[in-house]
Formats: sequence, structure tokens, C-alpha cells
Amino acid sequence: MNTVPTVSDAKRAFFKAFPQPISAIYRKIVDELLVELHLLTVNQTFRYDSVFALGVITVFDRFMEGYPGDLLPLGEALFQAVRLSMQQLRQDAERLRTLATNHGAELLQFLTTLATNTNIDLSPLDAQLKEIAANPQFKYSRLFAVGLFTLIETIVDDKEKQTEVLKQCCHTLYPHWNQQDSSPADRFLRDLDLYRSNLEKAQQAKLMMSELVEAEKKKKAKVQK
Repeated sequence: MNTVPTVSDAKRAFFKAFPQPISAIYRKIVDELLVELHLLTVNQTFRYDSVFALGVITVFDRFMEGYPGDLLPLGEALFQAVRLSMQQLRQDAERLRTLATNHGAELLQFLTTLATNTNIDLSPLDAQLKEIAANPQFKYSRLFAVGLFTLIETIVDDKEKQTEVLKQCCHTLYPHWNQQDSSPADRFLRDLDLYRSNLEKAQQAKLMMSELVEAEKKKKAKVQK
């Protein structure tokens, strides 16, 4: 009988692969992302896709910015603990960023209509998003929302237009949305607001810690004189 791994299993796997100490601020970020990824990936309805990959890499890079050490072994240990490959995540995320940069108009048309433009290669994104739109059991996640918005903001500069495009994408991707208390766009926008708020708080905490460390260095230097 297959046993579903627990959060504790994931944490043990991470600390076994990465036993080095992590400063308090970054340790909290890693712990929260590990738990979020674990709970998502063990869900039976979860399906990996490249938009999710872009969301994961975007969250990891932005929240871990300024980490005082080599992020590669930490990231590999984190994602391995939840049965994901950091290399695959980065490859899929980079491909989407390249598509958004080089074929923004075509990609935007596809995101809002799911109509495939044969002039560019959208695989595997085209099949993945069409599968999502056809699947009423698709497992929504905050990380997918971040990935989709990252694509949109790469293509569209105007913030109001970004929100409008996001709403169009949600309408196209979630024709089976059955939560009576909100629309898919409402859920996306709430989660994106929370994401931005948490990112701002993390940046403020890292700045404060940096200032405290610098003040301590100056204090020690003054005493030594």
C-alpha cells in the first residue's frame, strides 16, 4: 500500500539534504514554501504545468533574494523534498519568459482565447492550458496565479490592462469554476494581493536585518579602536 508522504517527511528530507543553518528570515520563507508545495503536490488532483513552474521559480527567486550563500543547493534540496526538480522548474519557467519576451502578442492571444497560433511553438503550454480549461477538477494554487500574472506583466506594462487581461484569462481557463462566493478572477486577485503584501513584508524584514548587522559591525569596529 502506498503511503502519502507527510509534511514531516518533507521537512526531514529537506534537512537531510541541506543540513546547513539558515538565518531566521529565510528559514521562515523556506519552511512556508516547503509546506505549501508539499500540500499541493500530494493532492490527487494536482497536475504539473509550466505556468505553475514559473510561479514557483518567481516566488523562490523574489523571496530568497539577498540570501547570504549559494542558493542552488538550498533550492535543489527544497524542491527535491517535495518531489520536484529545480532544473525542470527553471527550464520550463525560462521557456515561458522567453515566449513572453519574444512573442508577447501571440502568447497573450492564446492566454485569453486558447486559440493556437501555428506561427509559434507553444508546446507544452498549449496542451497544458487546454487540459486545465477542460478539467473541472483542476487544482488551483496561488503559485499558478503568480505564474500566470508573471507572464501577463512581462507582456503588458499598464497595471489596469494587466488586471483586465488577467480577468479574461481566468474566464477562459475556468469555465467550470463552481465556487459560489467568488469568481476565479476574484480569487486570483486576492491571492496576488496577498503575495505582494508578503513579499513587501519579507523585503522590509531583510532590510531591517541588514541594517542591524551593519550597525553591529560598526559598533564592534568602534570598540576595537
